Amino acid sequence: MSESDGLQSGVRLRLDVAYDGAAFSGWAKQPGLRTVQGALEDALATVFSRWGRAPQLTVAGRTDAGVHATGQVAHLDLSAEQWGALSTKRGSGRSPLDGLVKRLNGLAGPLGDVVVSRVSVAPDGFDARFSPLWRRYTYRVADLDAPRDPLRRGHTTWYPGHLDPGAMERGALTLLGLHDFAAFCKPRDGATTIRTLQEFRWDREPDGVLVASLQADAFCHSMVRAMVGATIAVGEGRFGPDRLEELRVAGERTSAFKVAPARGLTLTEVGYPADEELAARASQTRARRSAPSGSDSVGG
Repeated sequence: MSESDGLQSGVRLRLDVAYDGAAFSGWAKQPGLRTVQGALEDALATVFSRWGRAPQLTVAGRTDAGVHATGQVAHLDLSAEQWGALSTKRGSGRSPLDGLVKRLNGLAGPLGDVVVSRVSVAPDGFDARFSPLWRRYTYRVADLDAPRDPLRRGHTTWYPGHLDPGAMERGALTLLGLHDFAAFCKPRDGATTIRTLQEFRWDREPDGVLVASLQADAFCHSMVRAMVGATIAVGEGRFGPDRLEELRVAGERTSAFKVAPARGLTLTEVGYPADEELAARASQTRARRSAPSGSDSVGG
């Protein structure tokens, strides 16, 4: 949709967002708590205070408290009046969307812990939540074979021993594919725990830090941190790599491992299909999630 078309019928905007989750109680708006959604929607309410109801955000992944993001995606819908008001604030030849980015960052993240990196007019059929093909996360762990960098302490879990990344990798590989991940998901009424885990690997970076890379069509509540915690248990020798598949097949939450802390987890990217496939993908995802027990969460 072009900017001139939006003036007539309203417009959907895509927001690309990054944040340090340490000071936030997760993404989702909650009374009395500072959240990413709350901070951004409060900023939007200020920007559009004279032009009707404040826009609300729909997000690709509802991250938990303390989880970070470098590649979060959300969308909002502006009325024709709101879009028209925004478009009259050009000035100096600058795009109205550049001006919106500046205002949102000034209002929502004056300390720089949440940043809107880009605002763009969304293609037809785009839905930040329902259109994605996949979400990607990383998780950082510094064991005794890695330096403890105090400047990265808010984004890295420190482990007080030596871990075996080879064993962790073998365990991770047993979880790949389309499965019921109930053993690794925090239960939610009516929510499915069936997911397709497309990638799960562990690598030791040049500085010695262990980094997990995970990608799936979606992640249910606490799934990433649970799987990371389970592979850490393999890495410390508590049980063998094949035990993870046994736990998955059993399909029940267990105390055999600890869920990894939130601070090491970052949502890095959300993948969408080509523009002409966005609407079909969103329809497909909505149909799947509206089936019995089909409601789910896409957070990590």
